[in-house]
Amino acid sequence: MEHHGYGQGEYKYLSYPLPEIVAQLRTEIYPALASIANEWNASLNVATRFPEDHATYLKICHRAGQTKPTPLLLRYGPEDHNRLHQDLYGDHVFPLQATILLSRPEDDFTGGEFVLTEQRPRQQSRVDVVPLSIGDCVIFPVRAHSVAGTRGVYRALMRHGVSRVRGGLRTTLGVIFHDAA
Repeated sequence: MEHHGYGQGEYKYLSYPLPEIVAQLRTEIYPALASIANEWNASLNVATRFPEDHATYLKICHRAGQTKPTPLLLRYGPEDHNRLHQDLYGDHVFPLQATILLSRPEDDFTGGEFVLTEQRPRQQSRVDVVPLSIGDCVIFPVRAHSVAGTRGVYRALMRHGVSRVRGGLRTTLGVIFHDAA
């Protein structure tokens, strides 16, 4: 991660064929998220609509040359962190993703909180720390989400990251629904 300026820690993208449980997670979570993504796009007057099933969406990615799977394992040791970022891997970006914590806070590691920032127009960024326990899944926007304002619906930009791990080892599974170029 450090070599690319993403922070410190280790990440490993999974290859096709994905482990069955990861492929199943993508397939089963996707339809509900596609519905949310389509509602966001409709509220923002964005023409793009996402298909109801993940396999059809992956075909769209693959036809565009985005054929590399994006689910990954992330491991952070003492002093490791993940800088605020967005997981954009090509022209086709599914607007939601998931992270599942695979370690026990306070037992396996300390620090390493999952962090989200939201930037609304003409405002300073707002930061949220999402408390997670082992096995918890957080679903969050990849790039932006729709927000109802006094002048209509607008796009709020999002970034996510992980605060510095103070001790131990923190492991997560990242489930990104679009494939990479």
